[in-house]
Amino acid sequence: MSNSINNTPVVLCASNAYEEKYYFNEEFAELPQSIKEELQIMCVLYTADVGGILILQYDNEGTLFMNVTSNSDDFLFDEIGSVLKIKQIQAEKRELFKMLELYYRVKFLGDESLI
Repeated sequence: MSNSINNTPVVLCASNAYEEKYYFNEEFAELPQSIKEELQIMCVLYTADVGGILILQYDNEGTLFMNVTSNSDDFLFDEIGSVLKIKQIQAEKRELFKMLELYYRVKFLGDESLI
């Protein structure tokens, strides 16, 4: 069962520009391969473009949000570009994010009133 019940955000996926790594939470292995690939491309392109670390995670109510961090000594991290890129992704991927939130609320939080 997910950690969101304990008010700990549940990570869906993450991309780290410093280590050049991508992480996908295997608790979501049932998602279609095309969605997993779309998430990977989106996250890796973000960190390749802006830098830092991008984490897609669910809060305890099932809302998916994008958490961005960077090392304090990373002078190449583009804060302004980060904000603009996040807004662009949120607009372009609005339907995907809604679908992922619905999936999480039904599958992990047991909210069957949504289906």
